[in-house]
Amino acid sequence: MRITSTSCICPVLVCLCFVQRCYGAAHHGSIKVTRNQTKHIEGETEVHHRPKRGWVWNQFFVLEEHMGPDPQYVGKLHSNSDKGDGSVKYILTGEGAGTIFIIDDTTGDIHSTKSLDREQKTHYVLHAQAIDRRTNKPLEPESEFIIKVQDINDNAPKFTDGPYIVTVPEMSEMGTSVLQVTATDADDPTYGNSARVVYSILQGQPYFSVDPKTGVIRTALHNMDREAREHYSVVIQAKDMAGQVGGLSGSTTVNITLTDVNDNPPRFPQKHYQLYVPESAQVGSAVGKIKANDADTGSNADMKYTIINGDGAGVFSISTDKETREGILSLKKPLNYEKKKSYTLNIEGANTHLDFRFSHLGPFKDVTMLKIIVGDVDEPPLFTMPSYVMEVYENAKIGTAVGTVTAQDPDTASSLVRYFIDHNTEEDRYFTIDANTGTIKTAKIFDREETPWYNITVAASEIGLCKAVPESRNGPITGHRSSAVCGALLYSGDNPGLVSHVPVGIRILDVNDNPPELAREYDVVVCENAKPGQVIQTITATDKDNSANGARFHFALDEGLSLNPNFTLRDNEDNTASILTRRRRYSRTTQDLYYIPILISDGGVPPLSSSSTLTVRVCACERDGRVRTCHAEAFLSSAGLSTGALIAILLCVVILLAIVVLFITLRRSKKEPLIISEEDVRENVVTYDDEGGGEEDTEAFDITALRNPSAAEELKYRRDIRPEVKPAPRHHPSSSLDSINVQEFIKQRLAEADLDPSVPPYDSLQTYAYEGHRSEAGSISSLDSVTTQSDQDYNYLGDWGPEFKKLAELYGEIESERTT
Repeated sequence: MRITSTSCICPVLVCLCFVQRCYGAAHHGSIKVTRNQTKHIEGETEVHHRPKRGWVWNQFFVLEEHMGPDPQYVGKLHSNSDKGDGSVKYILTGEGAGTIFIIDDTTGDIHSTKSLDREQKTHYVLHAQAIDRRTNKPLEPESEFIIKVQDINDNAPKFTDGPYIVTVPEMSEMGTSVLQVTATDADDPTYGNSARVVYSILQGQPYFSVDPKTGVIRTALHNMDREAREHYSVVIQAKDMAGQVGGLSGSTTVNITLTDVNDNPPRFPQKHYQLYVPESAQVGSAVGKIKANDADTGSNADMKYTIINGDGAGVFSISTDKETREGILSLKKPLNYEKKKSYTLNIEGANTHLDFRFSHLGPFKDVTMLKIIVGDVDEPPLFTMPSYVMEVYENAKIGTAVGTVTAQDPDTASSLVRYFIDHNTEEDRYFTIDANTGTIKTAKIFDREETPWYNITVAASEIGLCKAVPESRNGPITGHRSSAVCGALLYSGDNPGLVSHVPVGIRILDVNDNPPELAREYDVVVCENAKPGQVIQTITATDKDNSANGARFHFALDEGLSLNPNFTLRDNEDNTASILTRRRRYSRTTQDLYYIPILISDGGVPPLSSSSTLTVRVCACERDGRVRTCHAEAFLSSAGLSTGALIAILLCVVILLAIVVLFITLRRSKKEPLIISEEDVRENVVTYDDEGGGEEDTEAFDITALRNPSAAEELKYRRDIRPEVKPAPRHHPSSSLDSINVQEFIKQRLAEADLDPSVPPYDSLQTYAYEGHRSEAGSISSLDSVTTQSDQDYNYLGDWGPEFKKLAELYGEIESERTT
């Protein structure tokens, strides 16, 4: 088979060599492609045969971007088996077969039906085969071939990263590399010059240049100054076909900015300056600004200002404002126009970041002279002291002089000064001040024990003033402005700026106006078994006055009373005193309280004294002196019982009480009512088990008084309970005890018991040995009340309510039977 391909650039003829091999009569005249065969014959060596193909050809070519109306001819397929009778059919398969590439199955001509783009696909792989049209059997084995797309110059160079922004330091050497630009061409770099690019500069000369092959942009001038021009716009062109005529081109813009270097020293606009500063300027405040110009920017323009010499170096200081790069002049010490009217300063401004490459352009600092003129202003009065401390005695009369404050006018005019007190607090109203002399006096009577210290504020102002202040000089340095000020009379509050203040502390001195007294309430206890001379209490005293008027206290018993036979007092001479016993034994039953009057005096001038009374309680004590009891009740702690024992005892008492209450409750719940129902009208006999103690019960009362009434001389209290309120004394008739009837005695005691508020409000069963006369009432038993005639009228039972209705009906029936 033979394949022919033609094109407008180079025709290619590919001949397919057909090898025919006969293997006997059955295969005579057939076309066959033999493959590698290996045959093993016994006794023979291995034989290798070279393969032979039916056809072989090279690649086809087709031009891209074909714009013609007819399909573009690609090539031709032809087989040696084709006799021209149309029995051979050519088949094309693979990439684009049937869509992009079509084949005439009879002639084998291949055409391209579409316009191809090499930049999208460079080649296509297809397969060709010749078959018998009648039997559809392959006449040749299928073979593969390639159709390559032929490139044409249809893509211009492009800068994919443009436009560019780049910086380069100013004052750079000529030829300093700035940036390398690169353009890409989509055409085939291996075919012709379609992708061969060269660079050129269209805009930016003579400042910059570009390498035509590498695209490197470089500076083309020496010492390019940023202060002269900072921004440059450079246009670079890239052209293919090696820059020949007809080549395609593309361009980009490179924006180049010169960065700053410290190549400009600072300079003051003037060599001499003047600044007006009033003498009233506050210490630490800014009084002026100064600035040196620097053409550089950023850190290259940073500056530091210093005062290098001058007579005002100790009065003024200068600092640098980092934002504005100005020198801020501040006041270190107060100004006084009357002492010094002007100062001279030499101020230096220098760069802080130096570039030694440009040191030949220096020095990078500058010096200027500043003259400061002090302005005279009207100043407030000046006190002779920054603060005052005065003293006055308490209880001093109103109008007593405390002290004097003094202020002077520091100006040359020496105006008169007027004083007054700032009444900002209540304390300021306790004092007055003489407006002309500054003497402070009291306005109330003070008590040191109430307030020992007062703080007031005294103000001073000028009375008359008239001064002229020169106007400020206009110049490059900013300062303070002022104008002529003239006033007739200035009083407090007219001009707050011309009023000065001073704090005054007034201490109230103490006088001895408070007598001493006991330091606290003492609970003094003396044991019944005390011995003579025993110390039972040590007392101290206190005085509201300070130590100067009450440091030494004297203690003594009140001399106005008779000598105390029970206790005495001993002054320990250390502001304490001891209470001592004077006899051996004390009895609670005889007297349980003693009162000791004590006289206490201080050592002030004049000395003051006061009388206090100590109450001494008599208590029963153990041998070691521990208190056991002071009243009828005993201190549990003195019995030697621990806390655990006390808790156990309390628990036992609670348990016993609970058992008793439970027993009473159960017993009451078992009792049946006396009247079971309304129909049951039987009398119920209630049995009581309570009995009296009889004559042997002598614990509830004193039976001696009944057996011998004459023994009741004094009042006897009940022993079953201790009275909490002491009963009023009882007055008895003055009759002789021998003539008292026992019956009258008992009635008298019963009446007293009924009227006595100290006894419990309950009846107690008491047995008396005296039986008395026979009762005239007879028996009080109700057992024979049914059979005994009685004049009792039971009609009142109907008035007692529904509870006694049944009882009233019962006794009503009995009464009716008696009448019948």
